[in-house]
Amino acid sequence: MFGNGDEPPSNRSANAHIQDVVDAGRRKVLAGGAALGALAFLGGLPAMAGTAEPASVGAGLPFQRRSRLPFGAVSVTRADTVTVPAGYTAKAFIAWGTPICGSYPAYLEDASNSAHDQAQQTGMHHDGMHFFPIDAKFKGRKSDHGMLALNHEYIDAPLLHRNGPTVVNGKRVDADEVRKEINAHGVSIVEIRRNVRGDWAVLPSARNRRITGATPMRIEGPARGHDLMKTRYSPSGTSARGTLNNCANGHTPWGTYLTCEENWAGYFSSRDAELPRHLQRYGVRSTSRYGWETVQGDEFQRFDATQTAEDARADYRNEPNTFGWIVEIDPFDPDATPVKHTALGRFAHEGLVFAPVKPGWPVVCYSGDDSQNEYIYKYVSRDKYRPQRSDGSLLDEGTLYVARFNPDGSGNWLALDIDDAGFQQACATAGVDFVDQGDVMVNTRIAADVVGATKMDRPEWGAVHPDTGEVYFTLTNNSARQDADAANPRAPNLYGHIIRWREAGRNHAGTRFNWDLYLLAGPEGDSRDPRGKPLNDENILASPDGLWFDAEGRLWIQTDMSGSQLSSGPFGNNQMLVSDPRTGETKRFLVGPQGAEVTGITATPDFRTLFVNIQHPGEGSSATEYTSTWPDGPGRRPRSATVIISRDDGGRVL
Repeated sequence: MFGNGDEPPSNRSANAHIQDVVDAGRRKVLAGGAALGALAFLGGLPAMAGTAEPASVGAGLPFQRRSRLPFGAVSVTRADTVTVPAGYTAKAFIAWGTPICGSYPAYLEDASNSAHDQAQQTGMHHDGMHFFPIDAKFKGRKSDHGMLALNHEYIDAPLLHRNGPTVVNGKRVDADEVRKEINAHGVSIVEIRRNVRGDWAVLPSARNRRITGATPMRIEGPARGHDLMKTRYSPSGTSARGTLNNCANGHTPWGTYLTCEENWAGYFSSRDAELPRHLQRYGVRSTSRYGWETVQGDEFQRFDATQTAEDARADYRNEPNTFGWIVEIDPFDPDATPVKHTALGRFAHEGLVFAPVKPGWPVVCYSGDDSQNEYIYKYVSRDKYRPQRSDGSLLDEGTLYVARFNPDGSGNWLALDIDDAGFQQACATAGVDFVDQGDVMVNTRIAADVVGATKMDRPEWGAVHPDTGEVYFTLTNNSARQDADAANPRAPNLYGHIIRWREAGRNHAGTRFNWDLYLLAGPEGDSRDPRGKPLNDENILASPDGLWFDAEGRLWIQTDMSGSQLSSGPFGNNQMLVSDPRTGETKRFLVGPQGAEVTGITATPDFRTLFVNIQHPGEGSSATEYTSTWPDGPGRRPRSATVIISRDDGGRVL
């Protein structure tokens, strides 16, 4: 109980793993006697970039010798603070418990705030976020006033309550404590403004809002009204309560926020002797992470997926099926009901990143399933994008694909569509049946198993280069992988890497792509930067996680190390680096406080303000003993917070 949220591996398919693909590609290149360039060295593949001199991948842009990273790299450190380069300032903002709506209840330092208070304060464990200029529906250029939307992934129960959670004989007994935990999840929507001195403040706005683990949601897409979505709360299968484990995010071309439900399965339990495939393949077990289902009352018993009635409409056997989706929220309308889009698939969504949009083209977006040996997906809308006319319905009718990476550096997108001939053949060969497209989407992982998708090392955040259109994804690590050979000395993959690909079609909607590896994380003796050189003091990293491109095509990389990687070894605390795909130059820009993950990043249009989230500082603290006291200082319990980064001279961040 009260774990950190990582789900156990549940993929038992015989599908190829990405490391098998890399090994096969490397052997093929070596057998052919081909010379390996920098990126080919990483993947054993013909590099997408030229090997004579680093250049923009496929963009036709001239090589630039002037550094686009004009700052001094931050050193590795284990200091309990946020460290940024000289000439920059980092200030904590809207920490957990900051009052943002309703009666604006103040945060109490002893954590004695009630569940009702928490529903009006920023949640715990900040994660993905996006800044929406206040004029986003029009020009979207306003940089000193806007809406900040941010996720709250999970909780540290010992810190959330004054004396930690109350547990008696293995059961939760305090309903208000559990309610507070549910309310500490979800999303915060905050209207903020920057004054002439460059300082930001929360505005007491009617737009401010908390979306929690109990907020009513609407279900749209193929699974709307499906038998597998029907519960006691919604016998019609068209609505649900709350959003949980909100990790990374996305934002739509029409100006709405997307929050992504990641490791949600651990919130549920089922005592059934044999679990149905839509629970078993997602890792639902006999005990839950927080024990919410042990408290009396319908609002808590919904986390018990045990079959207790004759009909699914009389119990909560299907409640887990209402999670694992992408949720759309209008940050400017506090009365709008959030929407769960089931056409985007059900799995541990890390985030959702859009390809460049153009009028008359379909909308294309990508998402990773953040669990060991899971997959990378792409969605292509059926209808075309129309500026000022398109809305969230584009995310309800379309085709979901899953990626297969081939040893020769090519790749295929495999349709998860019940009307697709290839999908039908794969199902027939595997002996797996789906009733309809709603069934396919509820069981997305099984559908991906069937078509032969490539297992990945925990695919997390994605980012699309604003100029070239290449797609980059972090593969954080995979301690479950044990296979190794002479060409692949890393097993398990403790350090992670970044993969990228270029779509064969000009509008990203095709079914073929070419791929390679961009960066191999790890210590100096077991790593490679984008130029094929070992990482060094300026850029050594492990467990890459967050990923974001700024408007000028610089790639920002955030890490999520844990355990021994944080407590010992060469990496220090979690960090954020900047990498220039034009040159391969990579530097460390920020190091977080003790025990924290560095995650979530967005900026104002003028790029004078950078927002970064610091999650779970002091992870592992008890209610009385803290391993970090950031951001409030000695003697104070640690609090997740957003950090506002600016240049001391008031100019652009970079």
